[in-house]
Amino acid sequence: MKKTLLVGALTGVFATMAHAQSSVTLYGLIDAGITYTNNQGGHANWQQSSGTINGSRWGIRGSEDLGGGLKAIFVLENGFKINDGSLGQGSREFGRQAFVGLASDQFGSVTLGRQYDSVVDYLAPLSATGTQYGGTQFAHPFDNDNLNNTFRVNNAVKFSSANYAGLKFGGLYSFSNTAGQFANNRLYSFGASYNYGGLNVAAAYLQLDNDNPTTVANANASGSVVNDSQTLMAGRQRTYGAGVNYTFGPATAGVVITQTRLSNATQLSAGGVKTSLGGNSVRFTNYEVNGRYMLTPALSLSAAYTYTAGRIGGQSPNWNQFSLQTDYLLSKRTDVYLSGEFQHVAANGTGVTAEINNLAASSNSKQVVVNAGIRHRF
Repeated sequence: MKKTLLVGALTGVFATMAHAQSSVTLYGLIDAGITYTNNQGGHANWQQSSGTINGSRWGIRGSEDLGGGLKAIFVLENGFKINDGSLGQGSREFGRQAFVGLASDQFGSVTLGRQYDSVVDYLAPLSATGTQYGGTQFAHPFDNDNLNNTFRVNNAVKFSSANYAGLKFGGLYSFSNTAGQFANNRLYSFGASYNYGGLNVAAAYLQLDNDNPTTVANANASGSVVNDSQTLMAGRQRTYGAGVNYTFGPATAGVVITQTRLSNATQLSAGGVKTSLGGNSVRFTNYEVNGRYMLTPALSLSAAYTYTAGRIGGQSPNWNQFSLQTDYLLSKRTDVYLSGEFQHVAANGTGVTAEINNLAASSNSKQVVVNAGIRHRF
């Protein structure tokens, strides 16, 4: 009897220890609101919207302590639309992120699965579209530099360093996963960031190779990126950029510059409108100035201006976009917001119309949007 009690007690102790060394967390964010657009296909529109600032999601993250500063980690994250409950990211169950790997306190982590590229990891936090103070509709035209996570990366192996006195760096390689097409629909990226006091600087590079693109689908639909989320289709996409911001007291100001170059570009697909690019070389250069100010610990005001210089074949369209947002925290987990965007495009014969990210395109060169919404985190 005593032996049985002792074994039971020890079993309980070891079970408690094992539980203490592992953790699994359920988390999420829900963003819903009402959006007014002055022109969508030639008509004004009121709509109930989902993910105006941040895409609604729920996820599970976990870790297991393996000893010696090493642990196993995983993330499974689902994206969805709150207005109808449908799945996002091409109806994937875990379309936002799905990866597993090892993390070291001393060196960093190596993870495998569906993940964010280095432009998103390092540079996006310095852009208004990559934060909770701007979000989806603050993105640069067509999210041409992917700062707003329009596409995620499949089949990816990623290294992310530990934080070395404010310096972080990393890289990602995504396989095509198809025999005989090693370089067809593969992606690689790398980046770095440095933080010292109120100063933040970052730079990143991304290259996506689609050797044989068509206007219907990527040549290799099992590769790194598939066209259920891509807005730009080309033989090759190169995106690079750098940014800096500085926080002083309740204010933060920043500048981000990015450029995306497409060779053998075939199609621009966004807002329900598909525009043929005719196999031309295409370039987007984005100059963003942003800032935010904490009026009180609960009330913030943020703004951004982006000028985008384009080059499509022999034409030079350009975009001016102004964005403004105010946000009020009702609690640590719940806030309400009001935001507005104005975009004007000088298309210069390309046929491109104004189109604020995540909305249907305007029928002309201008588009105005006003949003009111609520976010809840759990």
